[in-house]
Amino acid sequence: MAAPTATDVLVVGAGPTGLTLALQTHDHGARVRIIERRPDAFRPSRALILHPRTLEVLRPLGVTDALLELADTAPTVGLHLGSRIVEASLAHLSLPDTAFPHLSLMRQADVESVLAQALADRGVTVERGTELVTTRDDKHSAWAVLRSQQGTEEIRCPFVVGCDGPASTVRVCADVGWHGRPYTEEVVLADVDLSGNSGRSGAQVFAGRQGLLFLFPLGERAAWRLLATRASAGGSELDFGQPGPAVPYADLQRLLSDAGLDARIERLAWSARVPLQCSLAARFRRGRLFLAGDAAHNYSPATGQGMNAGIQDAVNLGWKLGFASNCSEGEAAGGLGNEVLLDSYDAERRAAAHRRLVLTHTVFWVEASTGRIPSWLRAVAAPRTAPAVPILLDRRRLVAEGIRFISQLRVNYRHSALSVDGRPRLRGAPRPGDRLPDAAVSVGGPPQRLHGLLAGPGVHVLLQRDATAPPESVLGSQVTVHRLRNSPGRGLIAVRPDGHVGFRCGTADAAGLSDWLSLIDATASP
Repeated sequence: MAAPTATDVLVVGAGPTGLTLALQTHDHGARVRIIERRPDAFRPSRALILHPRTLEVLRPLGVTDALLELADTAPTVGLHLGSRIVEASLAHLSLPDTAFPHLSLMRQADVESVLAQALADRGVTVERGTELVTTRDDKHSAWAVLRSQQGTEEIRCPFVVGCDGPASTVRVCADVGWHGRPYTEEVVLADVDLSGNSGRSGAQVFAGRQGLLFLFPLGERAAWRLLATRASAGGSELDFGQPGPAVPYADLQRLLSDAGLDARIERLAWSARVPLQCSLAARFRRGRLFLAGDAAHNYSPATGQGMNAGIQDAVNLGWKLGFASNCSEGEAAGGLGNEVLLDSYDAERRAAAHRRLVLTHTVFWVEASTGRIPSWLRAVAAPRTAPAVPILLDRRRLVAEGIRFISQLRVNYRHSALSVDGRPRLRGAPRPGDRLPDAAVSVGGPPQRLHGLLAGPGVHVLLQRDATAPPESVLGSQVTVHRLRNSPGRGLIAVRPDGHVGFRCGTADAAGLSDWLSLIDATASP
């Protein structure tokens, strides 16, 4: 018989996805426990980029200031196209509807440190050296066996979430299929000190026939982090997405030379091969077991999706588990609203993951494939078109739209069961399921930014200037109401905790709002 616990959500894995999920779930009323089989935090970092949308969804958790203090928010990139070098800035992009109009270069290790500290500040400690042995859905609860130096422990809790990577134990125990294939290319990572690099300080990208080579000034054990693609050296026993054997010095130097870089490795501090795959779980939920991040989808590193996609998964799922955990015991056992809420995670995030898989696969083919066409594009076409690149980069709106696309600012959940349009429709407002854009608003006093106003947990209801306020009986403890005095009209918008519009109506329809809040269980008391 399993011992009783005070846990609503067991999070398995303490990378960026698991840490974010624990924070989001905790801040929406659930009692959370997070375990990690590794005794120490994983080092060195694999991910190095935070996207604007990721910073947006993390903002209500109160961690963005700490993240930005450690990030390079004005990164520059030198694009080496044959003999020509094109300088590009990824700061101050033409993205007026976000508070973060830039890419941010930041080590995954620093992201994890900030998130772990935020959890610790809430009284939640990562249980390192604790492994999930097995888990299953028992219909009315989840059952799990944990193993640590203290011994074996059995627990029951409402929900278990696998944030435990491509070889996810939770996914295996849930008997969820894993569809995809390995790439014939691999990534090489290394921390190096270089000589003869012309004193360049920003990120550098070299396009060659064998693939792309990146140099980031973010090495953890040396000045530069090298990331290169090449044909896979084999080794089926290696774990996909995980650093494997070290790469010989001569191989790394050859990669630099083949890329046309006139530099020598003065010191090699660390290196690893990383085998890659392109895979997607058949579902992200089975009963009370859920998958997020690399346990649910695995990409190439093209466009920097891995860490960002996992964090965005976690923010989507975390508030739903928090709200579901706050239901009464009878509702949690299978009330209609609860099931609609929990099913929406798979419906929303798996569709987004599939689109992202297509994006990363296409870009990685151009970046890394050694086939005739992509090799020609990198080695011949790119240098020939280099004179036109500065002209394209000067078109700031064009560059911004590219960043908007890859950073998932355009992701919407319009077909979700949680996206409801009231009657009459509120014209000129984001559609249900769309991300709510940032804008200047007035709620009394000096103007402020909308996303700053909503930077807190829970549901936020935005009333137009002349709208009737909903009665208190409609609102739960997780709902905050704001009146936008610079928005004429009588309508309202209900914004989900992940920043997407859930409900809108051209009038302040209290009954419609109440039905939507009941659908997501936001009327439940924590």
